[in-house]
Amino acid sequence: MKLKLANKSALTGLLAAVASSACCIPPLIALVAGIGGGASAFSWIEPARPFLIAFAILAIGYAWYSYFKKKKNTKSCCVGKPKFYQTKGYLIAITLFAVLSIGYPYYSYLFANNTKTTAISNKEHVNTVQLKVKGMTCIGCETTINTNLIKLKGVLSSQASYKKELTTVRYDSTTVTLSAIKKNIANSGYKVE
Repeated sequence: MKLKLANKSALTGLLAAVASSACCIPPLIALVAGIGGGASAFSWIEPARPFLIAFAILAIGYAWYSYFKKKKNTKSCCVGKPKFYQTKGYLIAITLFAVLSIGYPYYSYLFANNTKTTAISNKEHVNTVQLKVKGMTCIGCETTINTNLIKLKGVLSSQASYKKELTTVRYDSTTVTLSAIKKNIANSGYKVE
């Protein structure tokens, strides 16, 4: 009975850990899949992030406590080989995945290549614009916007800041329009004001 509760506790902790970074993980999946849109669909979870992290730690902590308590009380010599979900390796895997999920917003920028070199025939047509963007909650959101804008033909550079709620874009006005840039950000799941 206690082992089942420990497994449920471990899985609950893992789900809470993943949910704590739910605002950042869907954009990664969208980038890997090559699709935009819906990136900020889970941005409403951001205010609950500290509570989800605490819940994940408590649930996984309880799973570890239950595992060691059960192991200490097991004295039978006839116990068969435990299934994988009953082993220490399982708890280690759950714990590591939870830590990676909780920390994802802080290392998400490593998954995006935001560098691009574009030949500019006439520097007179290069414009820089600062756009107020709502819905960014972490570095992962910045990465999503920058990566999607860099893919847009005519965009020379993009620098998003979730703290300032701004995105600065350098672009060639003969190749791309400001409305196309705004549409690209909106298609990424964020609101341009």
